[in-house]
Amino acid sequence: MKKFIALVLLALSIPALATAAAKKDPLAAWKPKFDPSGAEFTYILSNISHPVIEGVAAGYRIRDAVWEQTNGRIYVDFRPLAQLGGEKDVISKLKIGAVQGMLSSSVAAANVSDKLGIVNLPYVIDTFDKLDTFRNTPELWEPFANGAQKQGLLVADVTGYGPYGWATTTPVKTIADAKNVNFRIAEAPVNTDSYKAWGLKFTVMPWPDVPQALQTGVITGLDHTAIVCNITKKFTIAKNFTELNYAQGLFVHLVNKRWLNKLPKDLQETFLNVIKEESENTRALTRKQHDAQVAKAKEAGVEFHKLSDADIDELKKQAEPILEEWSKKIGPEYLTKVREALK
Repeated sequence: MKKFIALVLLALSIPALATAAAKKDPLAAWKPKFDPSGAEFTYILSNISHPVIEGVAAGYRIRDAVWEQTNGRIYVDFRPLAQLGGEKDVISKLKIGAVQGMLSSSVAAANVSDKLGIVNLPYVIDTFDKLDTFRNTPELWEPFANGAQKQGLLVADVTGYGPYGWATTTPVKTIADAKNVNFRIAEAPVNTDSYKAWGLKFTVMPWPDVPQALQTGVITGLDHTAIVCNITKKFTIAKNFTELNYAQGLFVHLVNKRWLNKLPKDLQETFLNVIKEESENTRALTRKQHDAQVAKAKEAGVEFHKLSDADIDELKKQAEPILEEWSKKIGPEYLTKVREALK
């Protein structure tokens, strides 16, 4: 009998142990298929999110392509899931070179340099097509890429996590509906200014605090993208999504210039070319992921809504003073050039 009980307990414990092992290493599937110990240069690249999001998984694709194309001379040590801390902490580490690279959320990037805030201004770079035009037009892209030079950083490229909207516990079909929601927004100056201009109730909150706040009703809405809300299970509570599409959620690839300049010229060129190629590929994958995640959410019962054209026009009108104020920080000529090109 004792042996039988022991066998039963062992049998019951095996699935639990397997589950525990999986929880211990959620990144097991992304481990490199090569030995990086012989690398001549190491590039530590940070991100706060999970690589199931294509814009994050780009870090691993960059890792593998850089390794192959430099014949193992550069190892991109990619650290997603906030392994190196929150974004503000990592930005500080990046500036001093303790971390060499960062896929920073676009909302956090505005804390690095005002010029980087242009990508999060409402209804400026708000569609996938406009993002591609912005990235592929040198006179639009280069000022942005060089926007953090004073901080010793270079913007190598951008990947994304889809267009922003509102995930809410009750349907939001009009601006009047939105007035009844307490939205969680990111710790970012552009977002704060936008929500003040729109006259909406909001709470600035770190992302790790969101699940409990949503469950307890401290917040009743999220300012985020359908990709992130579906993948991170926020739609299990907030079962409505208003497709506001006022900005593209981006991961801005910041590189410490001191580290980059220490590389031999041929490696610098290869390194930056790989980032460009993989980022472009990832932006195409993000379009597909957005469509797929929206379809999955709808199948699971999430209701999608759109504001009327009149309401969207009103949001744009209310945002104009914010655009005017930020033009002073970004550069009036630059913002005007971007807006004119992306009409």
